[in-house]
Amino acid sequence: MDISSKENTQFFSNNTILPVDRSSFKSESSASKEKLSCCGGIKIFLGALSFVYFAKALSGSYLKSTITQIERRFDIPSSLVGVIDGSFEIGNLLIIILVSYFGAKLHRPRIIGAGCLIMSAGTFLIAMPQFFMGRYRYERFPSTINSTVSISPCLQDESQIPLSALEKSQAKINAGCEKEAGSSMWIYVLLGNLLRGIGETPIQPLGITYIDDYAIEENAALYIGCVQTVAIIGPIFGFLLGSLCAKLYVDIGFVDLDSVTITHKDVQWVGAWWLGYLIAGVVSVLAGIPFWFLPKHLPKPESRKDSSTSSEQSKFITEDNKDQHKSYQQEVKIAEMAKFLPSLKNLFGNPVYILYLCASIIQFNSLIGMVTYKPKYIEQQYGQTSSKTNFVIGLINIPAVAFGIFSGGLIMKKFKINVLGAAKLSLGSSFFGYLLLLSLLAMGCENSDVAGLTVSYHGTKRITDYEQALFSECNSGCACSKNDWDPICGENGVTYISACLAGCQASNGSGKNAVFFNCSCVGILESPSQSSSAVVGPCQKGNECPKMFLYFLVISVITSYTLSVGGTPGYILLLRCIKPHLKSFALGIHTLAIRVLAGIPAPVYFGVAIDTTCLKWGSKRCGGRGACRLYDSSALRYVYLGLTLVLGTVSIFFSVAVLWVLRKRSSPQDETLSANGERGTCGTKSRKDNFVNSDCLIQTTYWPEKETRL
Repeated sequence: MDISSKENTQFFSNNTILPVDRSSFKSESSASKEKLSCCGGIKIFLGALSFVYFAKALSGSYLKSTITQIERRFDIPSSLVGVIDGSFEIGNLLIIILVSYFGAKLHRPRIIGAGCLIMSAGTFLIAMPQFFMGRYRYERFPSTINSTVSISPCLQDESQIPLSALEKSQAKINAGCEKEAGSSMWIYVLLGNLLRGIGETPIQPLGITYIDDYAIEENAALYIGCVQTVAIIGPIFGFLLGSLCAKLYVDIGFVDLDSVTITHKDVQWVGAWWLGYLIAGVVSVLAGIPFWFLPKHLPKPESRKDSSTSSEQSKFITEDNKDQHKSYQQEVKIAEMAKFLPSLKNLFGNPVYILYLCASIIQFNSLIGMVTYKPKYIEQQYGQTSSKTNFVIGLINIPAVAFGIFSGGLIMKKFKINVLGAAKLSLGSSFFGYLLLLSLLAMGCENSDVAGLTVSYHGTKRITDYEQALFSECNSGCACSKNDWDPICGENGVTYISACLAGCQASNGSGKNAVFFNCSCVGILESPSQSSSAVVGPCQKGNECPKMFLYFLVISVITSYTLSVGGTPGYILLLRCIKPHLKSFALGIHTLAIRVLAGIPAPVYFGVAIDTTCLKWGSKRCGGRGACRLYDSSALRYVYLGLTLVLGTVSIFFSVAVLWVLRKRSSPQDETLSANGERGTCGTKSRKDNFVNSDCLIQTTYWPEKETRL
């Protein structure tokens, strides 16, 4: 690029220069000042772009917080939820090349505004199924529903049920079967997230380059840092919004809340997941409005006018010279296209780049999978509600990630760490982060005592197939279904799948306050002097579980911080170990590889692995497997954390290989020089090269949805 600009300058200087009236410069200067004062200049664009970053981070993190709600609402397994989550990356990949290439030649602010509208349309589309698929129906036996008819939970014969109640129940089932197609409404959630990915595409490449083009060179880094800071604030509000909506019942405003017989602590509870998407969609619309009124170009600052010779020199070129200049530019473009394959070969022939790319792909697989299902893990492992889980993640984990990213950059600057040091810091961050993650294997809760699933009806650990173990002598006289999930908690501290399977003969009260008596299965473990009664809802986890959850939070926050510290050094390593003219190309390949090989598949296979730990699947009204109701806590812990640790360990081996290659290539003189100085360990560079390409470093230290990954 430097050579071509020098040739252009020489070419222009050898031709005739037309006389220019000084008054035209004055008029242009005054016009530019008026234009600057009218539109607010770069600071207005900075404020608008920061708001857009906040909006897209808000909607992205809110989606993470509602994964378990979507799974229950649409009765789908975790693997399918992983496909929905990965559809954002697919949408982004569909047009990233077109936007990056053609977007810079068009009206960038308006393209960003159009992207915000598409993003908001996708967010609204995600919420639409709530208004078309009917009310949410959870599994409840008639005895726990508000009714004047008293029905014994243990049904020796269907004739015990009054005919009117039986007909109404059968009518509801038939109506549910007719509307069973509503369960496929999850497709609209997938399409909406796909649209979100398409709309988000132009925000980063066009927004950052617009700031870099028209901001004072000394202020560009500060402005971009402000945008990234606001982007990290977005997920905090996203998870807090998820916490608030999770406390509200899914059909709030559509049904009488007094008739709801479950609480937000129940595994069948679904919060108002759709409400947050409506709020996020409105925020995205508001964020896009300012961009429709911003100009295509802003006046460039005086300090940067000399560097932008294309527009200035065009004023001094005659018509003949313009034609020659156009043909010259076409020749340059053809030459650049011819260099594509050699550049690709050069890039993939760099062992440091290839090893670092492999390490990044594998590490992001572990981090994306871990973060996607972290709310589910906390809910199932520690018995926490969705509301509390989202609150903890938004208020504790996300700030730890932000502080870690900031600390990594601060350490690099304060200690003037060179490229070899950056590789060591990145490796150390990953090593200690995954070492801390390993300790979480010992901080889990035991399985809840669920009769027929985790323990037998006599209190011993189950040894037979769980479907057959659901029935016992104590409930053999009851006509129960093994597909029901209406848990009750017996006085013996054991959870029973339903009042019927607990052998309960009578009930008192209705709704949340229902109490069951004469439960034959509960009485097996009770002394004769105690009553064999039970209440609605599952029993709480053991006494040690709250303490384990506290330990988990502490280690999780430290782990998030430790892993985030290595983010900035990793990017320094990536940028300093490739030739200057290949930086943009290398970063594009890096981003593409992570999206395709990590962002899309990781949520899917993590979901498939988590599904293997399910003990009790829900049943759809017309047959078929629904969402999981109960997981094996121990198996879930080993699968979720084990898969994360295995991938992390493999990435560490690649990072060690990167460090080994760097040590082999570096010389003692190189190790004493800073990465910000004249030379890196991957080759000799001049100070001029580093300054020329410093903008590339600034622009690419942010990767999409970084704030929601850790």
